[in-house]
Amino acid sequence: MKKTAVSLALALLAPWAWADGLQALERFVQQVQSGQASFTQTVTAPPRDGEAGRVTRSSGTFAFARPAGQFRFDYLKPFAQQIVGDGKTLWIYDPDLEQVTARDQQRALSSTPAAIVSSASTRAALERDFKLESAPDADGLQWVLATPKASDGTLRSVRIGFAGDALAALEIEDNFGQRSALRFEGFEKNVALPAKRFEFTPPPGVDVVRDPAQ
Repeated sequence: MKKTAVSLALALLAPWAWADGLQALERFVQQVQSGQASFTQTVTAPPRDGEAGRVTRSSGTFAFARPAGQFRFDYLKPFAQQIVGDGKTLWIYDPDLEQVTARDQQRALSSTPAAIVSSASTRAALERDFKLESAPDADGLQWVLATPKASDGTLRSVRIGFAGDALAALEIEDNFGQRSALRFEGFEKNVALPAKRFEFTPPPGVDVVRDPAQ
């Protein structure tokens, strides 16, 4: 079965190259209310039996709107998949499996990188769920290390990379040792996005698996 990490980010370009990661993060959550971009994602499985972990790559498009907590990932290659957060429900649609999973969005995403993009409007709001600290600059980016405060989730840590004050990368590690790296290109910020962009209706004939809270 194909599995795609629900993880979120975007790329912006800005001139404040002197900013450290925490300053860039704070400006981002305060000033960028919507955006859309293309993305590439590389997922590396943990090593097994002395062999390097398998690497899978995917790509597609991404959009978000705050403070409504709405976002959308459309995976296009190598397999189609849609991940849509409409502000209340998180929908994950796998056309090959003809299956839709519906979960309570707040319960599913409150302590994940998606909160950075789709929900939090201040650094203080993020710090309710994450310990935030500056990390060394690398790859021409300023980095923040975010560690979940909750101990019962699957996320171990996320590094957030900024170009100036723009969010350019996410590097996510879960408690099973899987790593996921996202990069974004062609980002347009504070664009007017139609409400229907974040609507999802299960196609006829597919299986719908719902969270008990739904």
